[in-house]
Formats: sequence, C-alpha cells, structure tokens
Amino acid sequence: MTRELNVLGACPLDCPDTCSWVVTVRDGEAVGLRGNRDQPYTRGALCVKVNRYLEHTKAADRILHPMRRVGPKGSGRFERISWDEALDEIATRLTAIIDEFGGEAIWPYQGTGTLGYIQGESGLAGQRLWNALGASRHDLNICSRAGNLGLARTNGTPGGMDPETFALSKLILLWGTNTLTSGHHLWKFIQEARANGAHVVAIDPIRTRTADQADEYLAIRPGTDAALALALMYVVLNEGAEDRDYLEHHTTGWEDFEREIRKYPPKVAAEITGIPEKDIRALGVRLAHTRPTGIRATMGIQRHQGGGTAMRTIACIPGVTGDWKYPGGGLAYSTSAYVPLRVDSRRELLPKPVRTLTMTRLAEGLADTEKPVKCLWVYGANPMGSTSDQNRIREGLLREDLFTVVMEQFPTDTVDYADIVLPATMQFEHMDLHHGYGHMYLLWNEPAVAPAGECLSTTETFRRLARRLGLTEPSLYDSDLKIAEELLSADHPALAGITVEGLREKGWARLNYPEPFVPFTDGFPTPSRRLRFVPEGKGYVPPATIRPDGPYKLAMITPASHVFLNTVFGNNPELTRRAGAPKVMVNEKDAADRGLSHGQRVRVFNDNGGMTAEVEITDRVAPGVVATPKGSWPKLSPGGTNVNALVDERDADMGRGAVYHDNLVEIGPLP
Repeated sequence: MTRELNVLGACPLDCPDTCSWVVTVRDGEAVGLRGNRDQPYTRGALCVKVNRYLEHTKAADRILHPMRRVGPKGSGRFERISWDEALDEIATRLTAIIDEFGGEAIWPYQGTGTLGYIQGESGLAGQRLWNALGASRHDLNICSRAGNLGLARTNGTPGGMDPETFALSKLILLWGTNTLTSGHHLWKFIQEARANGAHVVAIDPIRTRTADQADEYLAIRPGTDAALALALMYVVLNEGAEDRDYLEHHTTGWEDFEREIRKYPPKVAAEITGIPEKDIRALGVRLAHTRPTGIRATMGIQRHQGGGTAMRTIACIPGVTGDWKYPGGGLAYSTSAYVPLRVDSRRELLPKPVRTLTMTRLAEGLADTEKPVKCLWVYGANPMGSTSDQNRIREGLLREDLFTVVMEQFPTDTVDYADIVLPATMQFEHMDLHHGYGHMYLLWNEPAVAPAGECLSTTETFRRLARRLGLTEPSLYDSDLKIAEELLSADHPALAGITVEGLREKGWARLNYPEPFVPFTDGFPTPSRRLRFVPEGKGYVPPATIRPDGPYKLAMITPASHVFLNTVFGNNPELTRRAGAPKVMVNEKDAADRGLSHGQRVRVFNDNGGMTAEVEITDRVAPGVVATPKGSWPKLSPGGTNVNALVDERDADMGRGAVYHDNLVEIGPLP
C-alpha cells in the first residue's frame, strides 16, 4: 500500500526569506516540494532556485560516500573509502598536527551554505569540537559584517524594521537591493503599500528587474551611497522638515552631524554619485514630506571600502526625519539581532586563548609561514568559488603540507583540492532550526527522508570524529533534539511559549514582538538610549573606484544571480542553462571606446587575475561601471576562473568586510 505524508521543513540557504516548505514523501522518497501556504511570510511561494531543490538532491553528481585523494591536488581524482577509514586517517593526521604545531594549526573554515542553528553557521555547528581541540577561531565576516557594525554604531544594533511593515510605508527606498532576485517575498508587502499610494524608488548601480518595477530608478556609482544619503538629508534640512522634537529627545551628536550634512548639497553629491542634481533634490523633497518612509538596504551595499560608513550614514536618515516613530518607517537590513536563541559553543573547552583567522583573508592565512595552517577543514563553504583573490587561494590549497578536509554535497572546485571528502546530508535528510534574517519567524526543519548513500549530518560527523579522537566531553555528543532544546532555553520574552514540540507540529512560530513592530519605542540599545549620529567629517568614505588613475578604468560589481545562490546550484543543469555563459554587462560608450561588440568573448582582468566572459552591451549599467553576476563555478567556466579571480583580498572600513563591489578592471579581446 502506498503511504504518503507531508513533512514540514525550511529552506537552509543564505537568503533573508528563509522559506517554510512542505515536502511530500511517498514510500520513503521525497516526490514533491512546495512553499508552505500557512506560513505568513512564505505564503506558498518558493524562488526560481529553490523550486529545483528536490531535483538537486537527486543529482547524478551528488557526493554519496567518503573519498580519499589519489591524484594531484586540484585534479579532483578520488577513491571511495569507508567512514572508518576516513575517520581513522583524519584522527591520525589531526593528532599529529596538534602534537607538532598545536591546535591553532587547524582552521575550521565554515560558511553560509546552510544557515541552520543545529547544522549550520547560525549555531556555529562543530565549534564545540574545535574548542576542545584548541583550533583557531574562524571569523565568519564575509557576508554582512561591515554593515552590521555600521548600523550598530548608529542604532546600537543591526536590527531595524520588521520587513512586513513595509506594507504601511508611503515612501519606500530600495537601496542597493534587488528584491525580486534576492528576497522576493518582501515584494508582496511593497505591493500592498503601493496599493495604498506608496512611491517606490530603486537606488542601484544596475537597473535590475526590481528597478524595472519601481516607480523611480536612480543609477548610483558603486560605493557612493553615503554621499547620496547626506545630500538627501541636506534637502530635508532646507525644507525645514527635520523632526526637531525627535532630534532633541532621541538622538545625540546632532550639531556635529548637521555640519557634516551641510558639506554635501545636491550639486556636490551629483558629482560624486553620478545622479543628476535635480533627481537628488526631487527625492530629497519627497523624503522630507512623506511619512512614513521605509528604507530597505541589504548586504551588497556594504561590500566596498566605505561599506560600514555607508550603512551608518543611511541609518541616520530616520533619525533626522523621525521615521522611527511610525509603523512602516525606518530601515531594514537584517532581523538577526531580534533572535535570542542560546548558542553555546562551550568556549570554556578551549585549553588556552587562540588566534582568530578571518574568512575574507583565506589566501593570506594559507600563506603564513610563521604560524602555518596545517589543516583546513571546510564545511558549508566553497572558497575556491566564493572568496576573494581566487588565484592566491588556489596557490594555498595546492600546498602539499596542507591537510584539507571538505564536507560537501557536490564536487565543487574546493572539493578538487581536498585530501579527504566527507559526504554531507541535504536539508530533507536532517533536523534543523532556522530563523530568517529578513523576517521575524523561527522555522523548524523535520527530516523527511533517510540520508542518501552514506551521507551524514554535520552534527553526526562531528560526534563520530570526537569519538574517534577519544574525547570525553559530554556536550560533544549532544543529540540534535537536545541542541534544539538548549537553543530555545534562553530566558527572553521573544521566545515565551515557543517550544520544540510546538515548532515540530506547526513548522514555524513568530517571535514574540508586537504587530506591527515599531523598534526603539523604548529607546535605542546604546549607552545613552539614543541614536548616535555620525561624527563630523566621517559621513562618507569614498570607494577605491571613485577616481581611477591607473590602467584600470572600469568599476566592477558582482551582483547576485537570479538562478544561483552564491555558488549553490552552480552545477544544476537547468539553472546553468538558464544562466548561460558568464556575461559582463558593459555600457555602450565603454564598449565603443574599447571596440567591443555584443556577444564577443573577452577577458576581464586586473592585477589579481582575469576571467572569460561574453559582452552584454546594455544601458542597465552607466558608463564606467561593469557588472558580472556571482555564482558560477570556476571549473565549469571558460578559462577556469570566475569573477572572484579579480576581487582584492582587501578590507572594508569596519569588521574587515569584503570588497566585492570595489574593484577596478579592464576588458580586452581574448589573446
């Protein structure tokens, strides 16, 4: 007799929407996947990428067994081995490394391949084991760090608006965010606002599909967002529309910041940003007289050398206009700060203080000869495809004295450099707890089917390795359910009444915040309980690309692909077909200056390296700006590299954030 059931789960991928989904299982096999119609944010819809997740779990190239390298590093040649063989070899190698070089010679390089609190980066999966071994700490700063710190310096927290309250906004600024590609569930709330008369403005270096649907589009030069923010506030002041009561009672540093604003009239900002002065002035007037105004800014906006300052300055706008007083007013970046789950990585297990190695500085870390990294353990990450300075990373991964273990689902470029490959479960096959960094919900993922092949979850892999290493610390063997109970054990009103049992039954729960949620009504989480304005002279940090004076004249940005999520799905046949060959978007003027034709295969290059792409001549980018989407796998791309071969391993102004959108390149014919 056929037995069919529906299992509630959640998308694990690095997206603000973190959808609730339903897996249909028939006789032990997953046969259907759809968005959960009962979940208020998902409302039954998945994205074009995740709609193929079921197909992806059954792909022919999925890694199903442990493997040992038999060819040269980088060749991707492996032999199948048993789990016992894999764990024995790993335990022997790790013990020898610790004995000779100390635990800090181990770099546990975790990424955002899954955002789960049990299996993924949100809960620092595996960190208890690394602490017990005395491994180096991994600073997972690659995604949003500069913006988080910038917002915290203004508001005391990266948290802001509940995105659902955009339905109440009258002016919506979609600032450096392509909502219809990277978090499309917000659009339905924007549409609700438009139905009630809201005006939607897209501010972006690229005329994206979101910009096409907006009421107004401003083409801004990459990295100049803070200058625009200051100019908009300049117009607000000229209109006499600043909220004097709010400034007096809820902010600090206003007098100095007002002087900073006065340095950026629309004429000055137009020269910096490339936006016509009249358009800056018109938007400033609209901002001055429209309450509430909601600003949506996401991670791409802060991936340049002034990224933290840009977010800090944009966050000042609701302080000047008083928009934080209103439902639908303020700024939304990430809701992660509102999730008070108790993540306990047992730092007391560390035998002594250890160094911190920074995710965005992988090439630098692997090249260190004074305190060398002898084991690189990669999980939830594909640094050969996703991390800056790709060619130098390749050099580091080719080191014969580097023992590299990769836990993976598919044969990524990073896998090709591994010594041992361990097969990892996918979301249908393990238990996890999630939150959305673009909404106010917790979501439960119940395992729907047995793991494929010999795949193990992250937690089970580390439990088995701890046992093989002879470690006796009880917390290293906590079950997934026990971890979940501990996560929900924080004494915080936002978690009141939320239990593992309730989540498993319903699949989701809204955190206990008011509806509609208006943050900071009781003060900002700063020592003064007030918003802190940017000090005078620190409101705008220009990007490296603002005045190119060397051989490279084009400012390159690397937006999210509509069909890949970072490098996830970069091997999916249908999605790679839809993506087509790597393309570089070039304005007609820049193409003419270089003698380039539409569809021509070219080399995009700078001192870091190069990539091969097809020219797409388009007015979607302004003169001086080029763009190529991220997400393609280097080994599946012409020339064996992707856009990260061109990106500097260089720091943003805060938190050593990445600078993916702050690089200069040139384009020429293939040799």
